[in-house]
Amino acid sequence: MGKKSLLVSLSILVFLFGLTACDSQKTSPPPEAKETAYSGTIVAMGNSLTAGFGLAQDQAYPALLQKKLLADGHNYKVVNAGVSGETSSGALSRVKWILGLKPDIVILETGANDGFRGINPVLTEKNIDETVRILQENQVTVVLAGMQIVRNLGKEYSAAFKEIYPRIAQKREVIFIPFFLQGVAGEKELNQSDTIHPTAEGYEIIVKTLYPYVLEAIQKRKQEQKG
Repeated sequence: MGKKSLLVSLSILVFLFGLTACDSQKTSPPPEAKETAYSGTIVAMGNSLTAGFGLAQDQAYPALLQKKLLADGHNYKVVNAGVSGETSSGALSRVKWILGLKPDIVILETGANDGFRGINPVLTEKNIDETVRILQENQVTVVLAGMQIVRNLGKEYSAAFKEIYPRIAQKREVIFIPFFLQGVAGEKELNQSDTIHPTAEGYEIIVKTLYPYVLEAIQKRKQEQKG
């Protein structure tokens, strides 16, 4: 075989080897993305204050809470289940849907829209109490966020509304946050132009308020699972 023929043969072999290599690369399945294995699920159930009205999802408190939990070594997924405009009646009506998310812990923030609409506090209390009862009957650890009226509907109404939350918390023995908007309500620089919904900075303060109660719920959940 001449040198020229030998070079042609080698060139063909190299070309075929290259095709084989390329084909091998094309047919090799891509590596599967690994899903994060969370220790549990926290569902943030509420109205626009939970949903993060007017902000990106990663600025609302559920996303900020999950970020802080993960940073501190608590491997929990936090689901934003906030619905803007929802009253306590709406919360009660979708509690079964919430259970479908298989929560270990639910942070329940509801009732503010009841107050804005002047709904009878007796009805609001009945709705929230029933929501908590159903969650507990399904082995969910509940963190109840207290709310206060920010509109002037009279001292009698405001007092009756404020008393709803500690009364339910005591009755149902749930973890209780006295006021969800502590340090944020009434602070112009921490609220959007509507003076109702928190800014991103406002939500950072809310997470600081909620955090020790959430840690308490995580600890309580672990104890309940052991028992």
